[in-house]
Amino acid sequence: MVRAYPAFRRPPVPPRRAYRPGRVRRVSPAWSGVRGRHVRSAVPARRRSPVTSSAGLPVLSSLDDLARLADGSRGLYVRWSRGPRYDLRETGSADSLTGISLPGLSANPLDVDDWWAGRPLRLWVARRLYDYCHLRHDIGPGVRPWVLRGREVGRGPDNEPLLTDVRPIAWIDPEVIHEARDEVARQRGDWGPLRRPPQASGG
Repeated sequence: MVRAYPAFRRPPVPPRRAYRPGRVRRVSPAWSGVRGRHVRSAVPARRRSPVTSSAGLPVLSSLDDLARLADGSRGLYVRWSRGPRYDLRETGSADSLTGISLPGLSANPLDVDDWWAGRPLRLWVARRLYDYCHLRHDIGPGVRPWVLRGREVGRGPDNEPLLTDVRPIAWIDPEVIHEARDEVARQRGDWGPLRRPPQASGG
């Protein structure tokens, strides 16, 4: 006796959705971790700004931190201003006497010169920081020191380096300025910041 089986039927195919043009969501490539391939992530890609944000900069909280940074790397500078967020919008500083635009941002180098001959690096960076500590009062509110790298393109009216292609490295905590002042005060010689004296009165 032969049994009769029901005929095989394919499952119904759902109708295709009509294509509707619209906004295309940008996606960024991400590492899949499978077979060494890149896959597309559902996270929208962010546009990279040409100006480095200062929000995520580390903060050097002691004079020793600044000394260690200067000891481990050359080509570092200190600048006194309101920070990279404002400075990197400009192409350079300006001469306060004439108003002439300068070809770069003015800064103070941290590199140790040969004549220092192995003396304490802590005193070196304290002196470099203390030399221009008056700028936080002279320039205005919100001014603080920060460490940066850059390409030297010239010298300013006070023979200070002028930098382009600036890359922010770290903020310097205001307490470090007090440490620098105390370190300089412990030395035998009489030394003060490089501040121009007020104009003498006629007479």
